[in-house]
Amino acid sequence: MYRNEKDDAGVPPAAPERAADRAGEYGSVTMESGGTLIHALIIAGQIEGHCEAPAGAKSTKYEQCIPTLVAAEESPAVKGLLVLINTIGGDVEAGLAIAELIAGMKKPTVSLILGGGHSIGVPLAVAAKRSFIVPTATMTLHPVRTTGLVIGVPQSFAYFERMQDRIIDFIVKNSGAKAERIKQLMLSTDEMTTDIGTVLDGAGAVAEGLIDAVGGLGDALAALHEMGNRG
Repeated sequence: MYRNEKDDAGVPPAAPERAADRAGEYGSVTMESGGTLIHALIIAGQIEGHCEAPAGAKSTKYEQCIPTLVAAEESPAVKGLLVLINTIGGDVEAGLAIAELIAGMKKPTVSLILGGGHSIGVPLAVAAKRSFIVPTATMTLHPVRTTGLVIGVPQSFAYFERMQDRIIDFIVKNSGAKAERIKQLMLSTDEMTTDIGTVLDGAGAVAEGLIDAVGGLGDALAALHEMGNRG
């Protein structure tokens, strides 16, 4: 709350930041839901890593997500984490760093894919203890790729393969999907016209074992509260 009286300069004190304002600036907000405090982290656009995203591109900055997740885990007032995902992917190591933090949290965590959970967004979605996807959302699985100069030597391709194995291992560890099936979906050549990989809709993602259930915001919040009550 803020006072109505004027300050010493004769100007009314500024109103406190609204939750919506903080969410727009930092991509996260702590809110009251069902009588308890939960933290909502929004992962939208391109996941920005060591390099800044192009001008005009929506991005999620990992250097903001990391302290936010640490604070949510350490705060005794926050009882759970809701991760809202609509991403095209981005920096692999930055995405995995965020996903590992979510997977390592002791508090209840629930993810909800809205729009898309593509590329490195897949590990982010499965990192939570429960995962949901709305019926119209999609998930795209494809091999690790890069832009810019690539030195065409066996070591370069071995590096990409090891990085891809790290991603697959994380997905398998945190979901019901199988490693060989994920590789098959990543390398499919008959799904995408100008690329290799597979696009899964909500029901398809559940059928492949990547996501727990098709559902919306109410389902995700209900699951979060259920997990908190059990804890």
